[in-house]
Amino acid sequence: MNFSVSRAARGMVQPSGLIPSGMLHLSSIDRLPVLRCNARTLHVFRHGHEAAKIIREALSKALVHYYPLAGWLMESSQGELQIACTGEGIWFVEASADCSVDAVNYFDDIQMAKYDKLLPDHPPEVDGLDPLVLMQVTQFTCGGFVMGLIFCHSICDGLGAAQFLSAVGELARGLHHPTIAPVWCREALTTKAPQVYATGKANPPPPPPLPSLPDYQLEHATIDITPDQINQLKHEFQKSTGRTCSTFEVVAASMWGCRTRAINLDKDAKVTLVFFANTRQLLHPPLPEGFYGNCFFPVTITVSSERVSQASHAEVVKLIQESKSMLPIQFTNWLNGDSGDVNPFAPPLSYTTVFRSEWGRLGFTKVDYGWAPPIHMIPIQGSSIIPVAIVGAPPNPKTGIRLMTWSVRRPHLLNFLEQMINLT
Repeated sequence: MNFSVSRAARGMVQPSGLIPSGMLHLSSIDRLPVLRCNARTLHVFRHGHEAAKIIREALSKALVHYYPLAGWLMESSQGELQIACTGEGIWFVEASADCSVDAVNYFDDIQMAKYDKLLPDHPPEVDGLDPLVLMQVTQFTCGGFVMGLIFCHSICDGLGAAQFLSAVGELARGLHHPTIAPVWCREALTTKAPQVYATGKANPPPPPPLPSLPDYQLEHATIDITPDQINQLKHEFQKSTGRTCSTFEVVAASMWGCRTRAINLDKDAKVTLVFFANTRQLLHPPLPEGFYGNCFFPVTITVSSERVSQASHAEVVKLIQESKSMLPIQFTNWLNGDSGDVNPFAPPLSYTTVFRSEWGRLGFTKVDYGWAPPIHMIPIQGSSIIPVAIVGAPPNPKTGIRLMTWSVRRPHLLNFLEQMINLT
């Protein structure tokens, strides 16, 4: 179904009270050039009376506590990325649609979600600067609404962004303060390794530029995996090995194995699976509960195509578990500057590498602005040429896991889907 959206009002939402000013240092992970990008998501709600007005007011209150989000990204004279706490605010757009969310089936088919209509447009640039957070609340005729969110990845990871939205929800519901007090604490994540800053200045000199990327287009596929399928795969793993495994591990193993067989590489070709693990509890002492910056580390597994293609599901799960067990050592070594010449945050960008991202456990699906949590949360594809698989949840009341992938080219899509459908 086609639908239209009218944007009625735009403007900056500023903190409702006094906030500190000055410059804040970012962590070594925050400053990574690869994070100089925006994460984009759509959050679909069944109900919401005057949602834009209430959320806008709650945002203004939340920015008193999360005042760095109302500032700008700046670079020091040494090229180091920092936050200027200016209180300028975040960009907020109010809009309305000409249909109900039921009419578009709550965007169960994510290709029906017209991102250009539901995401906020950008404000006029001020001295070349952009807000760190941009939001659009689109009211539908039924009373439901969609929140389109653009979040600067340099200041928050997914857990941090969900923490901020949860605080907005609490204030929208009438609480005077967020349940979890935000904590900056970026100095706890300062690596001894040389840093490459946004300007490209580094000590020692920066690595060579990335190779030219291919021009193929990856095909979208949405795959729902039922609780029964997940439990059966877990049971088979336990029966085979005598060990337990997580939902994350069985879904990752299934996707990687099916994709590797579908793309049918030479048996000696190397294939890579990359996923990013939360490392908040690996610091000593662990980061406090209210930390909302970036704190994750890539787990990278590279083996031959033949090994993954011919392995049983249990054997691929074991590969993933073995790599995860090395995470504490690898993360600590990186913080101590002991990663050698390899940049763990720059895995190879090619068709043989697939990135897996976990969105279902970040906390977005629990955010409540007063009318119950969202019935659907849709991550938006960041690139058409970097293979990725995003794990989330299907819209309520469906249960299980929803795998949203942009990971194979058209000639390989049918084979990949057939294998995923016949997992068990």
